[in-house]
Amino acid sequence: MSLTQLKKPQNISLQEQTKQSVFVETYGCQMNVYDTELIKTILKKDNFKVVERMEDASVIMLNTCSVRDKANRSIYNRVHTLKQIHPSPKGLKIGILGCMATNFRKDLLEDRSINIDFIAGPDSYKSLPTLITQSYETQKRKKPFDVTLSEFETYEDVYPTRSEGVNAWIAIMRGCNNYCTFCVVPLTRGRERSRTITSVVDEVKRLVDDGFQQVTLLGQNVNSYNSEQSNFTELMDAVSQVDGLKRIRFTSPHPKDFPIPLLELMAERSNICKQIHLPLQAGNSRVLEMMNRTYTKEGFLDIAAQIKTIIPNVALSTDIIVGFPTETPEEFEDTLDVVKQVEFDSAFMFNYSERKGTRAYHRFKDDIPADEKTRRIVQLNDTQRAISLVKNQDHIGQTQRILVEETKTKKSDGKIMGRLDNNKRVLFETNSQPIQLGDWLDITITGATSNSLFGELN
Repeated sequence: MSLTQLKKPQNISLQEQTKQSVFVETYGCQMNVYDTELIKTILKKDNFKVVERMEDASVIMLNTCSVRDKANRSIYNRVHTLKQIHPSPKGLKIGILGCMATNFRKDLLEDRSINIDFIAGPDSYKSLPTLITQSYETQKRKKPFDVTLSEFETYEDVYPTRSEGVNAWIAIMRGCNNYCTFCVVPLTRGRERSRTITSVVDEVKRLVDDGFQQVTLLGQNVNSYNSEQSNFTELMDAVSQVDGLKRIRFTSPHPKDFPIPLLELMAERSNICKQIHLPLQAGNSRVLEMMNRTYTKEGFLDIAAQIKTIIPNVALSTDIIVGFPTETPEEFEDTLDVVKQVEFDSAFMFNYSERKGTRAYHRFKDDIPADEKTRRIVQLNDTQRAISLVKNQDHIGQTQRILVEETKTKKSDGKIMGRLDNNKRVLFETNSQPIQLGDWLDITITGATSNSLFGELN
C-alpha cells in the first residue's frame, strides 16, 4: 500500500484523533534511535501526544531491527507481554515499525499469534498518523500498512524530537547499495539516497544552538555519501566548520571505498574524533567474496595500515561474523590473524544466523554447527579482550580531556562516565565536585580493563 492510497477515515474526527497518546519503544541500531526521534516529530505535528511511559499510552509502536533472528523473536515476545501488562489491553493499539515491518510484512499481517494493529516501514513514517487512525476503524478487517521503499525520502524536512543530552545522531543518508549476502538492509531500507550538505549543516547549527556539543553522522555506508556532486569528505569539511561544535563522529564506513582525503581531513581538524569503525566481517578472502564484501584480507590490512599512518593515534573498532556458511577452521584462523595484526581497540562479534530474503539465505546452507560457532567466538573474544586490555593500559598515566556523558552509571557504583576523543569510556568519582552532562574535564587515567578506563579528576 503506498502513501497515496492511504485516506483518513471519515468516521473519526480530528478531535478524537488528538486524544491518542503514543509511546515508541526502540530496538537495534543508532539509525533506529534517530528514526524514533523523527517519528515523534511527525506525530506531534499531527496532534498526537507522545508519552514517555508505556502505561500512559493508548498506542504503542515498536521500532524494530531485523539484523538477527534473536531480534525478531524478542519483538514477538514483547507484543505478547504488552498485551498482558498494559493497564488497558483491550483498547491498546500496537504497531510494528522499521526493518522487521518491511522484511516480515506478510507474517506480521497474517499471523494471528502476534496481535498487532498496523505496520510501517522505514520510508513510510509520514503515513503513521493515517495508519494509526485507520487502525481504529472497526469495520476494517485488514490491518493498515505502508512498507513502500522510496528512492527519494530522506526526512531532511523533519527536525527530530531529541531528549536532552550530549550527542545527537544525524542520518545523512538512507539505504544501502552494497548487497552483502548476509545483510537485509538493502531489502528493508532500500537504495542509497543522500541529504544535501545544506540540510545537514543547518541541522548541526540548530543542534549547537540547542546545546549539543557532539554530533554523530549516520549511514549504512557513509563514505558513499553523494549529494549534488558533493562527497562525504566535503560534507565533513562543512560540518567541522560549524561554530561551537566540539566533536564530530561518524558511522559506519565501508572498507571498499575509504577516501584518503577524509583521513587527511580527520588528521587536520581537531573537532573530528580520531576514531573509526571499520567493519571487517571476516578475515579470509574466499569468505569475504562469498559475503560480497568486495575486498580481500590483504586489501583490508592495507586500508588499516594506511589509516594508522595518516592518523597515528586513531582508535579502530570493527564488526566480525563468526561461522559464515562453509567457513573452515583454517579460514577462521585468517580472521584471528587480521585481529592480531590490526589490533582493534574493540570489536562487536556475532555468530552467523540466517536472515530471510538475503542472498546467503537462498544460496548457502548454514552448515557450521552451533557448538563450533561458539568455540570460535569464544576464542575470538579472548583474543580481542587481551588486545583491548593492552591498548587501554597504554593510557595509564596520561592526562586527557573527556566529555561527560553520564552523571550516574548504574553498573559502576554511581561513578561518572565520560569519553575520550577516541570514544573510550572513562569512569571516575566526583570528589564532591558538582559535575553536569556536557562538562569538559581533564582526567588522569589510573587504571584499565578491556572495556573501560578509570581516572581521577585533575
